[in-house]
Amino acid sequence: MTADAGARPVRDEDAFDTAAVAAWLHGEVPELTGVPEVRQFAGGASNLTYLLRYPDRDLVLRRPPAGAKPASGHDMAREHRIQSLLAPVYPYVPAMVALCSDHAVLGSDFYVMERVPGTILRARPEEPLDRATMRELGTRVVDLLVELHRVEPAGDLASLGRGPGYVGRQVAGWSRRYRAARTRNVPSFARVMAWLEANQPGDVASRVVHGDFRLDNVVLDENLVPRAVLDWELATIGDPLMDLGSSLAYWVHADDDRLFRATRRQPTHLPGMLRREEVVAQYADRTGLPVDNWTFYEVFGLFRLAVIAQQIYNRYHLGQTRNPAFRHYWIMVRYLEHRCRRLIRQTAKGR
Repeated sequence: MTADAGARPVRDEDAFDTAAVAAWLHGEVPELTGVPEVRQFAGGASNLTYLLRYPDRDLVLRRPPAGAKPASGHDMAREHRIQSLLAPVYPYVPAMVALCSDHAVLGSDFYVMERVPGTILRARPEEPLDRATMRELGTRVVDLLVELHRVEPAGDLASLGRGPGYVGRQVAGWSRRYRAARTRNVPSFARVMAWLEANQPGDVASRVVHGDFRLDNVVLDENLVPRAVLDWELATIGDPLMDLGSSLAYWVHADDDRLFRATRRQPTHLPGMLRREEVVAQYADRTGLPVDNWTFYEVFGLFRLAVIAQQIYNRYHLGQTRNPAFRHYWIMVRYLEHRCRRLIRQTAKGR
């Protein structure tokens, strides 16, 4: 699937004043004249992403959704700044074009970046991919994350973090977000949150972390070599093993149970793709970081995914979005609680 293949007509609830954006953008980049064709990318469930198609140039606009927002989420200025700071040291961020902090234009901050042409592999690739290709792709994607985690957070990059204690802040923060977004049809996650609080390790390192590293956030060239990593909303300075655990919550196998397979958003089920345990082993080999306490990071990643799903479902529940894709997210939340508790029980039995 090409990087703009998921672009479709803009949903009514997500429409914006195209002429106002075009006028502002012309002021920032004078050679951009006229009003672009606007289409909306279907993949995002958090921030909204649009294709701006000019006659000789394609750009991408990112803005927050309407409705309730987590206190620390949807910060367009921060997302723009992170990518600007990373560009000199990590060549897989799209080029930033401009940031708009004038709410008279769209009612919120937003930014525009260059579109990176290429392919994004989603749940069902359009072209057949053989076993050897998938193996090589899996290896490349893991190395892409390893390369990010080798970036030293020096200078202005260091200011993105909050110092030691990242693991504890993440456990407390995602627990707080879940409680705030909980609806009556989902479990409390009390046992899972208590287990994470009681079993959290110290930070193993302090590195740049993406926060939502998935195969469907990677743009590939014609040979399936990574060209860019997208969606830097949650990037910060933190523990790289927490980032890996969050990433593997999306890494679904063909032989996983039916409900987990239903959450799949990327083709990690295809023959030849690395399995989760192989990803962890390759990552540990490349970085030298200890992974002997892996169950903690795995449970955290699944819990964090449940919180994200619940936040999105809560917006639907409150009528802040009418997107039917979010109607049954509560089922995913219930399942992820079951999966977390099963992993915790297995760990207890193994002691």
